[in-house]
Amino acid sequence: MRRPFYLLFFLGVIALLSSAFVANDKGYEVGDTAADFKLKNVNGQMVSLGSLKAAKGFIVTFTCNTCPYAKLYEDRLVQLHQKYAAKGYPVVAINPNDVDLSPGDSFQEMQKRAKQKKFPFAYLHDETQEIAKLYGATRTPHVYLLTRTPGNELKVAYIGAIDDNSGDPEKVQKKYVEAALDNLIAGQPVSQNSTKAIGCTIKWRGNS
Repeated sequence: MRRPFYLLFFLGVIALLSSAFVANDKGYEVGDTAADFKLKNVNGQMVSLGSLKAAKGFIVTFTCNTCPYAKLYEDRLVQLHQKYAAKGYPVVAINPNDVDLSPGDSFQEMQKRAKQKKFPFAYLHDETQEIAKLYGATRTPHVYLLTRTPGNELKVAYIGAIDDNSGDPEKVQKKYVEAALDNLIAGQPVSQNSTKAIGCTIKWRGNS
């Protein structure tokens, strides 16, 4: 008599696991807990979020050397880091592009670009593309703003674009990331926690 109950129970468990898998396959959403990672920085050292213990959070930005949109935002990323790193929110830039499809995004070219632009932040190579897939990044640039909880977890507080004008920083009217950071620093809820990322599509391995 109990068999139908157990059958329904196990089917329910399978359904829950399946739905969780599908959700994770789509990447993070606002409110999710972000997992740590370890990637190689342009200085040759391995960097993880956990190793930056003094940070209150991170401006994780998927970007690259070659995308015109990414280039337009390089100086703005530098400015974000200069303004917010001291307040506990450094930029952590990650290049996920497949080198075979985009040779200009090789590790050696990343090193050259970082030196040329004098990046004050970590510029990491996601060679396997696992972190971009984990986050659900699709564009360069694509921002995931993380904030550290009292329990030392990293929660996703904002996902999307840096601001509302990729082409001309002088004509920006809405600075999405800055507004979200100001909310977090003031201890307030993020008023706009997601926007559409505008940029080049990530060059995924096997999509040649």
